[in-house]
Amino acid sequence: MMKYNLIIADDHSMFLDGLLSIFNEHEKYTILFTAKNGENVIKYLDINPPKSVDLVISDLSMPTMDGITLNKLIKEKHPEVKTLIVSMHADVSKIGTLINDRVDGYIAKNAKKEELLTAIDTILNGSSFFSDTIKNIYQDFLFNSNKRKEKEIMLTPREKEVLKLIAKEHTSQEIADILMLSKYTIESYRKTLLGKLGVRNIAGLTRYAIESGLT
Repeated sequence: MMKYNLIIADDHSMFLDGLLSIFNEHEKYTILFTAKNGENVIKYLDINPPKSVDLVISDLSMPTMDGITLNKLIKEKHPEVKTLIVSMHADVSKIGTLINDRVDGYIAKNAKKEELLTAIDTILNGSSFFSDTIKNIYQDFLFNSNKRKEKEIMLTPREKEVLKLIAKEHTSQEIADILMLSKYTIESYRKTLLGKLGVRNIAGLTRYAIESGLT
């Protein structure tokens, strides 16, 4: 059985205790460290080998360093570490910032235990996870935004397939194998999508896929 090392950052003792109780029921999860702010998490990651940490679960609002800053620093300094935000807040601008900063997942604090475990397993297996509540709030905002309407771009069914797989962090060769196409063809689709969507990198493609409801 695969085992995973987790860090939890939350300044609410009752919620933290609840998470610890959940993880105590599952042997495959080990809690390496708990913190009440993001600053202490960064200090821990800077001192200890980041490869020993698989996932950081963080609240959004914390003193000293919040979840947004924590996620950004983790992705800049320790990109191999996955991140999951668990929060009562659903501010669309904060959701957008986290997506831009490559957060791996975002669920509401009132989510059921099963959804939390599904989110964690999905992220640890290499895909992103956003709860339906979070996705709906963000997509409704984008749909009703004039900017979003101006950016409506028609993609072919095949382009959507490739974009969806890119957003799930598959390599060009993996996508080629899944769709039974050549790696060269997938690279061509990737370049076309970058130009068509007006983005510069994989993060931009992933953001568009999430905004469009493809993930």
